[in-house]
Amino acid sequence: MTLDQLRVFIEVAERGHMTRAAEALGMSQSAASAAVAALENYYQIKLFDRIGRGIRLTRPGQIFLREARAVLDRASMARSVLQDLAGSPAGPVDIAASQTIATYWLPRRLASFHAANPRVRLNVVIRNTNEVEHAVVEGEVNIGLVEGPTQHPALIRQQIDHDQIVLVVASGRPSLPVNASGRLDLRAINWVIREAGSGTRRALEDLASKEDLTLDDLNIFLVLPSNEAVREAIEAGAGATIISRHVVASAIAAGKLTEIPIELPQREYALVRHRDRHATLAQQTLVAHLTDGIAPDSQAPDQP
Repeated sequence: MTLDQLRVFIEVAERGHMTRAAEALGMSQSAASAAVAALENYYQIKLFDRIGRGIRLTRPGQIFLREARAVLDRASMARSVLQDLAGSPAGPVDIAASQTIATYWLPRRLASFHAANPRVRLNVVIRNTNEVEHAVVEGEVNIGLVEGPTQHPALIRQQIDHDQIVLVVASGRPSLPVNASGRLDLRAINWVIREAGSGTRRALEDLASKEDLTLDDLNIFLVLPSNEAVREAIEAGAGATIISRHVVASAIAAGKLTEIPIELPQREYALVRHRDRHATLAQQTLVAHLTDGIAPDSQAPDQP
């Protein structure tokens, strides 16, 4: 059994597809198949059920997946210790970031970090806030960047910036309905929102709760999986949404969208890490870079 075989097995298990796993690993499909077959043949155990073009882990495969991940984690840790002993940041850092942060806040900061630390390899995946939290807790990534609240007690949370949420509609659309008290009638608006677990969806939930409402009380016209899809739908006249100003600033400036004046709180951008996992020198250096200039009282190490 080799580390390369374990890497192939894990990638196939996570993707449920041999060809996609091979592409992700930069190898041929036949080489990936051979690595999995070598494990199954040597130990005389079936790790996958082949179903059509996809594959699914067997029960023994599910048990082995946990151990295979643990072995690679230990190997990665050993490599990181050697790199740290070498005295300069090096090696991979895996990051999960929510959409707004990954698209509008993170790229320039990672570019400047890379210029100063060329031996560090940065791998970024985009998830919603709940998925980022899960990835950090499970050790799938080293650092998480979120724009919504996190709850898991194993996480250290640190504020890194803030964002302004705005309410927008397509320009030229009729005024939004108001209730008897002159406030926006949230129940009478056609809403376009992000999927469950996203920070922007949570912002609408918080606004509704101030009116003693839940999302079930609102007319949710459309649920979409990305900020850009939501913006496009609103520009097409689908309804209204609450979204980061970063996402819609250019559309507002171009006259495609109109911001509706309403008091909305700023949203916190936060960096989250696992409190019990060793942070390599590369990870520590990146955290210091992303939190540079943040006052100590703006940091929140513990959040229930």
